[in-house]
Amino acid sequence: MGETTVTTLEGQDKAVPRPVADEDAVGGPLRRLRRPRRPRFWFEILLIAVSYWTYSLIRNAVPEQKGEALRNADWIWQLEHHLGIAVEESVNHAVNAVTWLIVGMNYYYATLHFIVTLGVLVWLFRRHPGRYAATRLVLFATTGVALVGYYLFPLAPPRLMNGGGFIDTVMIHQTWGSMASGDLKHMSNQYAAMPSMHIGWSVWCGLTIFMLARVPWVRVLSLLYPAATLVVIVATANHFWLDAVGGILCLAFGFLVARLWYGTQPYALPKLVAVPQQRRPREAVAAGAGSPQGAGSRAHVP
Repeated sequence: MGETTVTTLEGQDKAVPRPVADEDAVGGPLRRLRRPRRPRFWFEILLIAVSYWTYSLIRNAVPEQKGEALRNADWIWQLEHHLGIAVEESVNHAVNAVTWLIVGMNYYYATLHFIVTLGVLVWLFRRHPGRYAATRLVLFATTGVALVGYYLFPLAPPRLMNGGGFIDTVMIHQTWGSMASGDLKHMSNQYAAMPSMHIGWSVWCGLTIFMLARVPWVRVLSLLYPAATLVVIVATANHFWLDAVGGILCLAFGFLVARLWYGTQPYALPKLVAVPQQRRPREAVAAGAGSPQGAGSRAHVP
C-alpha cells in the first residue's frame, strides 16, 4: 500500500498539443478586415483627406449639363406642387426678410456641414474606437453613392431656376457662404443638388450622437441638428425638399453596406477594441509535448 504506482491512460487517444493559432489567421484576410480594431490617428487623417479630395474631384468632374439640370429642376418643382409640399419659395422669401437670420444661415450652410461631421468623427475615434470604422464606413458609402446620383440626375438648385422667383441669399447679402455662388462658383459643380449631402451627413451625425451619447440634452441637440439643417438648405434656396429625401436614401444605403460588412449595425459593436493577448511561440508549445502531462499520463500517490 505504500508503493507508488503510475497509471497510464491506455486505450485512449493521447492529448496532442495544438499550437495556439492567431484568431485573425484562422478566419483569413476577410475576417481580419471585418474585425473592429483600434483606428490609427495619422491613417485616419490621411484617409479622410484623400477621400474628401477624391469626392470633390469626381463631383466637380461630372458634366454640369445645365440644360438637363434645369429641366430636372422644373420637373422636381412640378412634382412637389403635385404633392402639396412646394413651399420652398415661401420659406426662402420669409427668412430672407430677416437679415440677421438669413446671414447666420448662410454661414451655417458653409461651415457646420464640415465642422460637425469632423467633430463627430473625432469623438468616435476617441470615445468609441470599436465602432469608429463601421460608422465611418456608413459615411463613406453614403457619400460614394451620392456621386452616382450627381452623375445620373443633374439638378439645378432652386436659386438657379429660370423664373423660379428664388433668392440667392449669398449673392444678395454678400456673405461668404456657398461654393456655388459669387467668385467661388467655378470651383464647384452647381448642378449637383440631388441628393443633398448636407442632409445625409447631418442625419448621420444626429443618429450617431443620439445612439451613443448618454447626456440627455446632447441627445436632444443631436436630433435638432439635422432638422435645423433641413430648414437652412431650403431657406437659402440651395435644395428642394426632395433633395433631402435623396440624402436620407443614400444614408440608408450606407447603413446597409455597414450591416452587410460587419454583420450588425455599427452602434451594436463593442465600444472598445479588445487588446490581443500575447501568444506563446510555437517552439514553446512543441517543447511541452514531451512532458508527462502533454503525453496524457498522470501519477497517483495513494
